[in-house]
Amino acid sequence: MNTLPEIYSTAIKAAIDASFVIMEYYECGFSSEDKLDGSPVTEADKASSDFINSKLQATNIPIIGEEIINLDYSIRKDWKENWCVDPLDGTKEFIKKNGEFVINIAHIYDGNPVFGIIVSPVQRKILIGGKSTGVYIASFDEHGQLGNWNQLHELSEINTPMVLISSRSFHSPKTAEFVEQLREQYGEITYIEKGSALKFFDLAEGKADVYPRFAPTMEWDIAAGQAILEALGGTIVNVDTGKALTYNKADLHNPFFLAQNKASIEHILNQIV
Repeated sequence: MNTLPEIYSTAIKAAIDASFVIMEYYECGFSSEDKLDGSPVTEADKASSDFINSKLQATNIPIIGEEIINLDYSIRKDWKENWCVDPLDGTKEFIKKNGEFVINIAHIYDGNPVFGIIVSPVQRKILIGGKSTGVYIASFDEHGQLGNWNQLHELSEINTPMVLISSRSFHSPKTAEFVEQLREQYGEITYIEKGSALKFFDLAEGKADVYPRFAPTMEWDIAAGQAILEALGGTIVNVDTGKALTYNKADLHNPFFLAQNKASIEHILNQIV
């Protein structure tokens, strides 16, 4: 990869620079409080949101995000495109200080995620991609040297045994039921837990095969991962309809979904449960 559209370069730099903002709080201390929905928010969430949004203003593309007041759908429905931003995905893991949190930025066009950025501040790693660009992974030190980025490709083989990845902080009986169904049908399953959209690093690199989510999520939790996974031939689908998730909806909640890389789809999980 030699070049990227300017808006994507702007968003990548914003995410990397926001990582340093987040890490200052992570290392030096922060306060937290509960939002109206009971989920936690910290000073780092707010500072990262302010920083990223200020940088994305230069693109003249409207923003949907976790830590901002999102405009009413009567206005948003006329948008051709928008950014979808989670300035600190995995706040519970951030508070626990286990390192499993990321920044998510997705470019949405006609309700579909066309480019995604996932940045791990602790690992200092960047995962980006879309169908028009391909999917790449790099360290912070390499972010300005596009020719050195490692391109990821569609996967042809699943892991043996199959690897299912799920959330560390959110569980549901339906997830446990799904795991048992897989075990009955395919034998041994390796079951790992990881917080935030950090899971998409594992799916994209082939370290995990499938990610079921039968618990609440918001658009900004998943949009970047979907753009990346779809660019690698994978899918994120509504478990009730089998259709790909869409964005900038009237209700910004996601349906329950199943995320699969291409190898998983082609070898085992081409049915909706």
